[in-house]
Amino acid sequence: MKLVVKTEGELLDYLYNNLDMPKKRIKQYLTHGAIYVNNNKTTKYNYKVVPGMRIVIDTDSKGKAELPFDILFEDDHIIVVNKPSGLLTIATEKEKEKTLYHIVREYLVSKNKNAKVFIVHRLDKDTSGIVVLAKDMKTKNRLQENWNEYVSLREYTAVVHGHLKNKEDRIVEYLKENKINLVYAVKNGEGKEAITNYKVLKENSNYSLVSITIETGRKNQIRVAFNNLKHPIVGDNKYGNVKDDKNRLYLHANRLKMYYPEIKKDILFETSIPSEFKKLMNKE
Repeated sequence: MKLVVKTEGELLDYLYNNLDMPKKRIKQYLTHGAIYVNNNKTTKYNYKVVPGMRIVIDTDSKGKAELPFDILFEDDHIIVVNKPSGLLTIATEKEKEKTLYHIVREYLVSKNKNAKVFIVHRLDKDTSGIVVLAKDMKTKNRLQENWNEYVSLREYTAVVHGHLKNKEDRIVEYLKENKINLVYAVKNGEGKEAITNYKVLKENSNYSLVSITIETGRKNQIRVAFNNLKHPIVGDNKYGNVKDDKNRLYLHANRLKMYYPEIKKDILFETSIPSEFKKLMNKE
């Protein structure tokens, strides 16, 4: 299916207003990477279109069950994916459909109409990287109930502002959340313990590339830790005290090692460092 854009607008709305097609179906084509604008594949509902652009909808590809991000592992019980930055893990009051959960569910249902999916753990909307989802309730409960025992490595990579005085350190803080959902450090005994380890991998004139492992899984603990060091993560406009114009948070969950009871041994999931991180670190 092909059409030429006649008026300016956002892709989803434009297609809905100009095609005899339910909005839900258009969203499915977007989710499965079946829509091209000027030969460029896009999954963004709000992709800006202007007169003269050519839109192609590959109506045959929707049933091929593709995800707009990488699958790192999949079997009958779990699916492990590389979540992009800017995508919610699960629904909120403001966003119910454009979530990791919704996209993965659509992918699984396209292969098996009876498929189920359950969130095992979360990443912040702005953080990219490894997320594990379960395909059945038994696996979901088993992993969640034993998460801290099963997971032996949670490693992140970040780019932070400036140069850290200590090139390697262990940060122990106690965190609390206020009424507007901001996390902050408090005295011992007043909040939950958060332990963050880091090691500087590379520096340039403005930034540091840092490898991070966490011993606890507190909300926003990495972002809070580096902001408290006065070296906030690049792109962190929620906690950072340095405002910048970057279009994403430079924090990525790149390695996760966990015991997988189905095979009765540890399994390591890995992703590469995002290209944006490398480009920023190669600038002087």
